[in-house]
Amino acid sequence: MSIDNRSHIKLGILDQVYVSEGRSAAEALQEATRLAQETEKLGYSRYWVSEHHSMPALAFSSPEVLVAHLAAATSRIRVGSGGIMLPHYSAYKVAENFRLLEALHPGRIDLGLGRAPGGMPLATRALQQDKYVDVNKYPNQVLDLIGYLHEAMPAGHRFEKLLAVPSIPTAPEIWLLGSSGESARIAAQLGTSYAFAEFFGTPGGQEATKYYNEHFERNGLLEERPRSMIAVLAICAETEEEANRLSKSSDLLFLGIRTGMEMPYLPSVQTAIEYPYTEIDLLAIEQIRQRRLIGTPAQVKEQLLQMGQDYNVGEILINSPIHDPQARIRSYELIADAFGMHTTI
Repeated sequence: MSIDNRSHIKLGILDQVYVSEGRSAAEALQEATRLAQETEKLGYSRYWVSEHHSMPALAFSSPEVLVAHLAAATSRIRVGSGGIMLPHYSAYKVAENFRLLEALHPGRIDLGLGRAPGGMPLATRALQQDKYVDVNKYPNQVLDLIGYLHEAMPAGHRFEKLLAVPSIPTAPEIWLLGSSGESARIAAQLGTSYAFAEFFGTPGGQEATKYYNEHFERNGLLEERPRSMIAVLAICAETEEEANRLSKSSDLLFLGIRTGMEMPYLPSVQTAIEYPYTEIDLLAIEQIRQRRLIGTPAQVKEQLLQMGQDYNVGEILINSPIHDPQARIRSYELIADAFGMHTTI
């Protein structure tokens, strides 16, 4: 099939808001705000922020707070969590937070949910202090959350008469996030949308989205059709050489994550170039890059379209950890131009 005849893919943003070497967390948050505003103008569909704890290289750990800020700084793009790590929290409190966000920004809020800890065991113990948490109850938490958001708790439920204020006629979109087939199974069973974290490098993504699409069970409250997407890491520049140069920052960052030597920031390209790599390091980076989309606009477009077809998804979120904030915006501009996305003033 000719690439020009393949189905159109919607593109969005996944931002983990890395603190770049030489800059502060406050500056990283300002850069995220500007990126949200610029990508809204470029026509990207949604802007998601993640939840990770006790990681100095990331500028925040409370996506619901950052969602409120970014939604207030924009006017059209959907803004959401990618995602809230629900086992740490009360479904009721999450419903209250996101109903308030939806009331403030109707039709623009996404509630992505995950069941991973989002941090090391020490952070998990602090988040769950004095509580017993059974991650196997995650599907029930999701059902409770749906009930609160739609004021439709099941008859006989112990919180049947409990209202998550504000009482509003609309609700955020619910997405279950995952990097395994188990999350796809839960999303299909509960009738929610599903997003696979392809950029994690975990195998089995195509099988997970295929299972979800084939086993989706409609939820009467959500009235959803099967809807799946993937999140990828992509870095784009005018030349392949420049894209590879910009990617050296994330090469070193993810090498550190893989080897347990995490860096306290997203390193500059110069720092990455000067790093004393071993042969084993270089082999690890080569393996890491197999899951990355790096190149010119035409090359990145080709790869995105192919991945959309391989995973049978209608939308892809792009994560672009680039040290230079202008080069990062430019990467998203080039991808938007390659797809002919509508630009607004």
